[in-house]
Amino acid sequence: MKEINLSTRDLRAFLALAEQHSFTRAAQVCHLSQSAFSSLIRAIEDTLGARLFDRDTRNVELTPQGRMLEESARRMVSQFDTMIDDFRGYATLRKGRVAIAALPSIAAGWLPGVFAEFRQRHPGIDLELADMLSAPSLELVRTNRVDFALASSDTPAQDLESKLLCNDHFHLVCRQDHPLASRPRIGARDLAAAPFIHLARSHSVRMQLERAFHPIPMNIVLEVEQLATLTGMIAAGLGVTVVPALTLYELDRPGLVSRPLSMPGLVRKICLIRRRGASLSPAAQQLYDLMLQRRPATGPAMRAARRSS
Repeated sequence: MKEINLSTRDLRAFLALAEQHSFTRAAQVCHLSQSAFSSLIRAIEDTLGARLFDRDTRNVELTPQGRMLEESARRMVSQFDTMIDDFRGYATLRKGRVAIAALPSIAAGWLPGVFAEFRQRHPGIDLELADMLSAPSLELVRTNRVDFALASSDTPAQDLESKLLCNDHFHLVCRQDHPLASRPRIGARDLAAAPFIHLARSHSVRMQLERAFHPIPMNIVLEVEQLATLTGMIAAGLGVTVVPALTLYELDRPGLVSRPLSMPGLVRKICLIRRRGASLSPAAQQLYDLMLQRRPATGPAMRAARRSS
C-alpha cells in the first residue's frame, strides 16, 4: 500500500480552497502564487489518489471524496493548532503546572511568600504542594510525582542532585523564667542537664540532635510528633527543646524565648533536590530559580529581622 504523507500546510491549503471556492482567493489566503497553489492542490490529489474538487470557469466545489476529507482535515488542523498553542503557553509561562514537596515548617513559614510572588508573576501556572518530611519528599522526587523538593538532606544520592538553599542553625526554646534563658552561651553540656522534650524519631531534626549530642546523654522527658504539641509542653514548664531557626515561628508564644546555640556543626542544610540529569519544565525552572533568589534569612540576618519586626 502506498504511503500517504500530508503536512499541515497541505491540509490548510485544501481547507482554504474548500472555503474560498476560488483558486485565486485561496492562493492569497495561503500567501502563494496562483500557479504554486494550483500545483500544491494537484499534488495533494495525486498523493491521495482522488479528485477533491470539481472545477469550472466560475466556481470550485468539493467532490464527495473532498467532503469526506474536509471534516477530518478540520479536526486535525484544530488539534495541531491547540498543541502548538499549548506548547507556546508552557514555553512562555502562560500555562503549566509545578508540583513540589516541602518540609512542613518551610511550607508554612517561608514558602507562602515565594508562592505568592510566583503566582503574581505567572497567574496561569498551577501550583501543587505536598507538605511532608524529608524522606517521603525525596521519594516523590524519585518517582517523578513532583518536580523538586525542599528537604533537609546531607546524604548524597546517585539518582538525585542537591543544591544548598540555606544553612538553618539551631536554637534553644524554653520559658523565659528558665535558668538557660539568661545564659550568654549555651552548649551541649548545658542542655544535657535540662529536662528535654524531643521530636519523634521520624523527624530528621531528631537524628541530627542525637548525632550532635553523642556521647553526652540527654535527659529526655517527652517525645512528641507535632510542633504545636511541643510548644504547649514547653509553655507548661515541662522542659526545653532545640529546633532549627526556620521553625521558630511555630513556637512563638508569650512567655517563651529562643536562644542561639553554641554547638559548632549543628546545622540543618535545607536543599533544593531534583532528579539528577532531568530537565525541569520552564515553569518549574522559574520557581526553582526564584527560590534561590529569595533564600530564607538565617543566622544573624534572621535575628536582625526578628528584632526589627
